[in-house]
Amino acid sequence: MLRINDLSRLNWADYIQQNDLVIWGQAQAEPLTLTQHLMQQRHQLKPFRVFLGISNYGTCQVEHTDQIRFSSYCGAGSNRLLAKAQCLDIIPSHYSNFAQKLRPDVVLIQVTKPNESGQYSFGLGQDYVADLISSARVVIAEVNQQLPWTHSTAYLTADDFDVIVETDRHYSDETESAQNDLNTIIATKVAQLIPDGSTLQIGIGTLPEAVLNALKQHQNLGVHSGIISDGIAKLMQQGVINNSQKKIDTGITITGLINGTRSLHQFVHNNTNVQLRPTSYTHNSEVLAQIDNLVAVNSAIEVDLTGQINAEVANGTYVGAVGGAIDFIRAANNAIKGCSIIALPSAGKNFSRIVSTLNGPVSTPRSDASIFVTEYGIADLRGLSLSQRVEKMIEITHPDFRANLTAEAQQLSLI
Repeated sequence: MLRINDLSRLNWADYIQQNDLVIWGQAQAEPLTLTQHLMQQRHQLKPFRVFLGISNYGTCQVEHTDQIRFSSYCGAGSNRLLAKAQCLDIIPSHYSNFAQKLRPDVVLIQVTKPNESGQYSFGLGQDYVADLISSARVVIAEVNQQLPWTHSTAYLTADDFDVIVETDRHYSDETESAQNDLNTIIATKVAQLIPDGSTLQIGIGTLPEAVLNALKQHQNLGVHSGIISDGIAKLMQQGVINNSQKKIDTGITITGLINGTRSLHQFVHNNTNVQLRPTSYTHNSEVLAQIDNLVAVNSAIEVDLTGQINAEVANGTYVGAVGGAIDFIRAANNAIKGCSIIALPSAGKNFSRIVSTLNGPVSTPRSDASIFVTEYGIADLRGLSLSQRVEKMIEITHPDFRANLTAEAQQLSLI
């Protein structure tokens, strides 16, 4: 094992071979020192492949395709620019089985400095990377002295790494999401559907943060999610989230990724009440089946009148993902006293986000449809026929589009 603190000593050609697949941690878990250096040194290598997750930092650019083929499960963050330039090959896979489909040759990972027992914490994300380390030919770790120590059921040791690069780098913070009146209205309606004692799965972004902000008066909530943000930490500090009602991981917020501001990072540091797990646990159907009162709150790019969801493509560009939504949607729909909620604004600028026919792929079929929420109301589609669904969905559509949608539904023989 090679241990270095000078990147000039890292010769990527010793580790990355032609057509190798390189994978690294996503969002704030990206080992930025390594990934930026790799992009800078790419011409020293034969052509290779990179699989990207959520890209917060714009590390990979269109010009890098002179040497690298990029793929991803999502168009989030700076991936959107690659997708728009048609330089990103999308793998439309459910999050729960990523590790079964990806076969990385090289894994790059950001970890904490070791504790007294020689264990390295995953810091800000285990996610799917944790499931891939054992199968990779080469593992290169950025050991960041400033990374918060997070607890888990598994840690790494120096034996897991082929190269350790020592850094003392502040990882970039996210800024808190600015809220608007529309998000607040939608979030208030969503909060009404979440009973005390529920276990939440919720994404990140302005609308999910608004939902969390609307839960301040709730009691005894829990969290089992793929990712958490500042809103989760605030509710834990306020005692709203205490995970006391969970049958598994009682008292513990479970997540695969941590993404937010410095306040969130300080909160999770050495906090045994927040723990990381790999995707093979967070999104595992057998694990999720053990959680009663599971409420999954997700969003969509657009939905149709029968409950089909497009969470992937907007205006012909891949901006979203199949991701883990359907893993949680199905688990929540099957859970005792659980439900799935899709929350979204009813319209964008001069267009409806509730449509008669999707303009992108069906990310979630209508057979999995449950509850939809816009600023105009709540449409609970469970147990309804197609014609009944159309009626409910038009009621929560922006008034400017209701007449046209009704006419289109008639043309499609939906009503």
